[in-house]
Amino acid sequence: MNTISPNTQAILLLTAPLILGKGSPSFDLLTTKEYNQLARYLWQIERQPSDLLSTNAEELIKECSSIISHERLTNLLTRGFLLSQVIEHWQSHSIWVISRADKAYPKLLKQKLKDQSPPILYGCGNLDLLNSGGLAVIGSRKIDNSIYDYSNNIGKLAARFGTKVISGGAKGVDQAAMYGALHEEGYVCEVMAENLERAVLDADRRKYLMSGNLILVSAYDPKAGFNVGHAMQRNKLIYALSDASLVVASDFNKGGTWAGAVEQLDKLKFVPVYVRLDNESKGLRELYNKGAILWPNPQDTNSFRQIFDTTNLPTNNNLNLSLFDQEDIINEFKVSDIAHQNITNAIDEFKKPHTPSATNTMEIEVQKPADELFEFAANLILSLLNTPLKDSEIAQVLNISLAQTKLWLGRLVEEKRIEKKNKPVTYVRKKL
Repeated sequence: MNTISPNTQAILLLTAPLILGKGSPSFDLLTTKEYNQLARYLWQIERQPSDLLSTNAEELIKECSSIISHERLTNLLTRGFLLSQVIEHWQSHSIWVISRADKAYPKLLKQKLKDQSPPILYGCGNLDLLNSGGLAVIGSRKIDNSIYDYSNNIGKLAARFGTKVISGGAKGVDQAAMYGALHEEGYVCEVMAENLERAVLDADRRKYLMSGNLILVSAYDPKAGFNVGHAMQRNKLIYALSDASLVVASDFNKGGTWAGAVEQLDKLKFVPVYVRLDNESKGLRELYNKGAILWPNPQDTNSFRQIFDTTNLPTNNNLNLSLFDQEDIINEFKVSDIAHQNITNAIDEFKKPHTPSATNTMEIEVQKPADELFEFAANLILSLLNTPLKDSEIAQVLNISLAQTKLWLGRLVEEKRIEKKNKPVTYVRKKL
């Protein structure tokens, strides 16, 4: 049974409706933007959300009143009894809850959505499935038998090649692909915008939840009903949790499938967007014109893996996977000559083509864009840490947010590539 951490309990009190039944009272909850402002402030003063629930929290609440009013914070944080009732209800339905403060929170969401990632995630099933990426299969609800069979076969194909399917779970394309994968003992992440609690009790899903092949996840209260805004936000999560996406069917210029794909192609550009070849579908044709890639119908392991290889995409794709432009970095960073040269050397080293070792040419692991970005940033950070620096100094040199700097520094400490010193807190490159 999922144990809800103190930080997550605090975040639930601040941001979640805590719906117990019909007629549950409404509260002036913090929006994601407001919560981010509060969380950022707590981080800056080296506190965390759970401190708002401590015995001496009143002083901290007053200190935070410049961000969120004292009255509003107090009203939200005094819902402890309601929270205990709701948690008991969730746990009786095998529903877990995690927050951005928890280690189990999917890294893919933090990497792609950054501070727009949902503060809270609810779900049921194998949490390990949240971080494994996969193929998002997306499409219309109203489809004919041929498109249903096509979508179902895509799910089977993904299962055969050991790739998880990410689905919105709606009738039509989503469920066809989802059950195609599950019937082949594959893995599925169903991202929901409504009625999570009802889905947990659904007999068709239940057996796959029990077997560990299915995970249900939602950014919204398990009892929340349909909401257009939630459905649109859910689309972002589907793309963000995947490594590549396939749009099987779409109307033109209307509907959630179209809107989500266009947002991905024109703005977000998280992952490659493929479309099924269908000259009669204006929706798919226009998505192709916007930069989507024709689905290559892979039939073997190697061709299927190439779908996820962002280093070798067809030229039609407009996916923005470039890291940084060297001139922009040098122009924007106001650093000393030594730091300037260290950064230049790190960029030059990163740009060099790497030839695989002759002793290890059997299989080359495809590195994900997020991992490439981290390695690039890590090289820059390591080049600066020949002498101890504070996180704020590193953020200033690299011209990035303090929050992002702390995330990268934390990962480098975990990987034992740098050391964290105390009094004052600084970071330095680990000596070999």
